Amino acid sequence: MGMPITVDIGRASTGELIDTVFGYFEHIDRRFSTYRADSEIAAINRGDVPVVDWSGEMVEVLALARRTRDETDGYFDIRKPDGSLDPSGIVKGWAIRNAAGIVQRAGISDFFIEAGGDIQSCGKNARGQDWSVGIRNPFNADEIVKVVYPRRRGVATSGTYVRGQHIYNPHGIGSPIQDIVSLTVIGADVLDADRFATAAFAMGRDGILFIEQTAGLEGYLIDVNGRATPTTGFGALCQP
Repeated sequence: MGMPITVDIGRASTGELIDTVFGYFEHIDRRFSTYRADSEIAAINRGDVPVVDWSGEMVEVLALARRTRDETDGYFDIRKPDGSLDPSGIVKGWAIRNAAGIVQRAGISDFFIEAGGDIQSCGKNARGQDWSVGIRNPFNADEIVKVVYPRRRGVATSGTYVRGQHIYNPHGIGSPIQDIVSLTVIGADVLDADRFATAAFAMGRDGILFIEQTAGLEGYLIDVNGRATPTTGFGALCQP
């Protein structure tokens, strides 16, 4: 998937379960990667695969993308200016959520799964404490500015400080986002956190207002001047 992935299931882990989880992520990469010429999404964008032959996973993800577009007034849009599809803004959270399901069905209730900064955790860590997630200072990679205790919720961060400009305002004729650098969203699960973080970041500074007004979401925005704006319920998630 072109990113570091961490799966922590503590002493309950088995090599077979770990292999199953990473095998699932490899499978998702083969299907959805826009960087692989042999992926299903690449074949769809070339026009090589008719709609009737799309996989069930592809149909599910594209339906989620359409729903998210509708829920965000079009700020989440996987269709690029050239007409091709890029579901990267939703696939990562979707895949992490599904990987968590694999772990839970194996009878594991304490785990932490992270891919490219998006996280789903459940239960306790090896010290018997709630899992914690650090929000990085986008201007200093060695500094953590906030620590969140998601307690079964999902966490996702959208920003430009690692990958540069890769999220654009679809209502601004593809204009880059220049007034904010980081937006962390906590949702009911990592899929909600991921899809709404992408959409809210595309809104620029107004994105934190969208998160504030959307039930079940909390967020923490950092603008280009280093000023942070949390939602009203965010502080409660920082209490150990």
